[in-house]
Amino acid sequence: MRVEPISHCSHSSSIRFKLKEVMEKEGFSKSKLSRETGFRFETIQGYYLGNISRVDLFVLSEFCRVLHCTISDILEYIPSSVIDAEKEVASITTSSL
Repeated sequence: MRVEPISHCSHSSSIRFKLKEVMEKEGFSKSKLSRETGFRFETIQGYYLGNISRVDLFVLSEFCRVLHCTISDILEYIPSSVIDAEKEVASITTSSL
């Protein structure tokens, strides 16, 4: 099972951060993205791990410019219905072991 960085919003909906996948596809390390954008390594790390509570539009636009992608390549909205279904599947899988 693949675990992706997810930031939970209200009502159990979430935002999935996919920066890691985009960086891998484009051949970027966190250090290289930091150099190319001029952002601190800690800023890159926060988006990479999904450890941020507020998204900075300038940061996202620079990621898109440097990585040749769109915002939807980096962020994905996950409705609560999908999260609930994933939890149910995980619960069934765990209980059947």
